[in-house]
Formats: sequence, structure tokens, C-alpha cells
Amino acid sequence: MKPAPKQIITTHINTDFDALASVIGASLLYPGSVGVIPRMVNANVNRFLSSHKSAFDLILPNEVDPALVEKLIVVDTDQWHRLDRMDQLRKRQDLTIDIWDHHVQNPGNIKADNVHKEDIGATVTILIREMKKRKIKPSTLEATVLLIGLYEDTGLLSFNSTKPEDAMAAAFLLENGADLNVARFFLSPPYEDKQREILLELLKTNEKVSINGRLIGFNIVTLDKKVTNLSTIVTTYRNIINVDATFVIFVHDSHCTVIARSSTPAINVGGLMRKLGGGGHPGAGSVTIKQQSCTGEELRDNIKKLLKTEPVRDIQIADLMSFPVITVPPSTPMHKVKDLMDEKNIRGIIVTDADDIQGIIVLWDFKKIKKKNQWNSPVKAFMTREVRTITPETPPSKAANMMIDENIGYLPVLQDKKIIGIISRTDMVTYFYGLVPD
Repeated sequence: MKPAPKQIITTHINTDFDALASVIGASLLYPGSVGVIPRMVNANVNRFLSSHKSAFDLILPNEVDPALVEKLIVVDTDQWHRLDRMDQLRKRQDLTIDIWDHHVQNPGNIKADNVHKEDIGATVTILIREMKKRKIKPSTLEATVLLIGLYEDTGLLSFNSTKPEDAMAAAFLLENGADLNVARFFLSPPYEDKQREILLELLKTNEKVSINGRLIGFNIVTLDKKVTNLSTIVTTYRNIINVDATFVIFVHDSHCTVIARSSTPAINVGGLMRKLGGGGHPGAGSVTIKQQSCTGEELRDNIKKLLKTEPVRDIQIADLMSFPVITVPPSTPMHKVKDLMDEKNIRGIIVTDADDIQGIIVLWDFKKIKKKNQWNSPVKAFMTREVRTITPETPPSKAANMMIDENIGYLPVLQDKKIIGIISRTDMVTYFYGLVPD
């Protein structure tokens, strides 16, 4: 079990994406610190954390021991009353406090040793400036969260408070792999009338073709003027129609644009778009062909030919799972379970009696231990007894939905009633961010 943190980063209640992103961004500037997320977060942030919380070092305010905290980093606010359960720290005279914030209109009441505060579109932008200075590069997932926060607080760089540096910060995140499709999914910008008209036209005129056993959707739409957020429209459209992939061809006066979406790793639309001069990743791709002679029908037929020659292979649970699986019998003392987790650097262990699953013990369960002598108690006293399982044939998307809907961190993989592997939230995040080898 990890020791209580001495350096924590926290933000305001009703946490939005800029606040969450600021906590994660600040953690890159303060190595060894732990993010403390308020219990009250907005719905979109809660949805994100339900599927990504294991990817970051985040805890709740009631898990902090105020007496052990030596440094407090506050982001996206500078007011004590907006923090969750930090009253005991407010009384401390020996506490070092740093503030990172972009709200300059109303001066706060947190007296800090170091203040990084200025009138700019998002707190994330201030943090990114420091990251650039220190030559810190975020991971793909970190860059994506930071971009969501930046976009949310600047209205996709459209609010009057947006500064040129906000746009440069967005460019930095895109250079470091921020996924625009994930950002759009959680931001869900509203549609204008013209965008709604296009979505309705797509639904009325789609063509579905079976290629290599996969159902593919095609649409050709002629546009007489520029329309924004076409990729968002196509993403929504793909989520509505029942196909494995869709290719929407937008025909303009001087060029054609193809926006492609795929719901299966068997169809790598990004790779296919690269063959046409564009790009993307397995789930999303696009290409613009600048020539007046471009016709939607010719482009559609060319894409069909490419699809027919593409090798088809689905990512299987077996490609993602970890094995062999670490197990312990029900009588194992808790202190031995903890030592095993530390030794193997894992967060969960299956409890078995012979080959029968009795339960699962995860890092969170150690919080149930309140007395020293409980470390000698058997693991069966603390384990979760109801364990959901999957098979090697379970689609990764279904496994991911089970984790999100039922708040499950681990899914044992069974074949012929025997455990052959285990899938964690981290495995699923790795898969959905395109980190699975070809």
C-alpha cells in the first residue's frame, strides 16, 4: 500500500475538464505528487474517470492525511471555500502552497508562496508553458486530457478570453499525440442547423456494402459552402448506423474530402487513408484530394478496391490480456497479498481454491484495513466475492463497456472454466489509444 502523500495537487469542487486537466498537467511539473479530485465533479468528468481513473495517480480528499502534507498545489482556483475537505490544511502555518490559475477577476483568499496566475484562456496553457520550458513531453493520454481541458475552457478556442498562446498550447498537445476524436467524444459540441441537415441527409442516403465479411457504409455529399465540424457529424453518424466502418465523401468545387470512422480494429481506416495521401489512426482517418476532376463516385470505388485488398484481422482479448495470472488461496494473510502486489507491481489478484474463482482483491480493498492485526487476517475476509469474467471470444469493446457500466477494474479470462489471463482497465486504455502492436 502506498504511503500517505506529502505533496498533493487539488482543484475546485464541481470539477470540470479544465480543472481535471490542470491537476494532471501539474503532476508532470511536480514529480511524486498525488492528485486529489473532489467528490463532486461534473457529469462528463465523472464519465471520463469511470474508464480512465486507473491511468492516473488520483485519490479522494478523505484519503489525505493533513498532518503529513508538506506542500499543497492548487490549480484552477485560488479560493479555500472551493476546495473539498482542505480546512485542516488552511490552518497550517508551515505549509508550502503553489497556485496555478487563470481566473484574475476575483482575487482569492489562499495566501501562496508561489503564484502563477494570469488572464489567459485556460489554466492548462500556463502549465504547458512551464512544461515547454522544462522540456517535458506528455504521453498521448495526458496530452488528450490536457487538450480536452483547454478546449472546454476556451470554447474550442472561440471564446473572447482565448489568447494566441492558448492556440499554441493546443498545437503543442497535438504534436504530442492528443487524440481529437476522444476530445470530441467528451466535449460533444452542439450542432448548427446546417450540420443537422447534413446528418439527416447522411441517414437518408447511405449505401451499405459487405466487404470481406464486414458491413461498410458509404455516403457522397455535395457541399455548396464550407461547413464546420464535419468530422463530429461523421462520428455521430457512425454511432447511429449499424456498420463496422463508414466513409463519407464530401464533394466541394475544387476538392473532395473523405472522413472515415471504424468501430473495429479489423478495418484500419487511418492506414487506408494514408494510401490515398491522408492519415489518421485505426479508428479515424481522413484525406483531402485537391483536384477539380475529383468525383465522389470514383473515390468511393477506389476505397472499395483498397478495402478488398486489405488484410482482415480482429484484435482478440488474447492480444490484450496479461498472463500468467497471479492467484492466491483464500487463507492467504493480507500482509502477504500486499507483499505480492508490491513485488509483481500489480493492482489486483484473483483468489482461487484449486481452479475455482472465490473472489478478487484489489489495491482499493486495502483501505478496509483499519487495525494493525487485520494484516494477519485471511484475504477472504476482504475480497470481493462476485467476480465478472469473460472469454477469449469476448469483443474488447464489450469488455470495456462492462468495466465502465459496472465500475470493474479487472476481468479474468476463462477458457473451459480455467483462468488463462486477465484484463485490466490499463489494458483497455492502452488498446483504445492505439498502442496495441500491429
